[in-house]
Amino acid sequence: MNNLEIKPNIVYTTAETQKLLKISNSTIKRLLKNGLIKANKVGGQYRILGKEILRLVSPEVEKRAVKSYLKLKQKVVDKINKW
Repeated sequence: MNNLEIKPNIVYTTAETQKLLKISNSTIKRLLKNGLIKANKVGGQYRILGKEILRLVSPEVEKRAVKSYLKLKQKVVDKINKW
């Protein structure tokens, strides 16, 4: 894995996630166990979506995305209520 850019829609293994975050095996296990990083188990192994890794390292990005989503949602609700 030469390219260290984390892509939101790519699925990563725990080993790849460890390398990207530069954390130990015990740390990735703790993050998974405590639900700090969401993952799906496939064939007994965890798979982590890139956007989960990005959310973990940059919660500010997630906050902006949520704020933007809520603003858009409110516009839709307002439009529907006018009908």
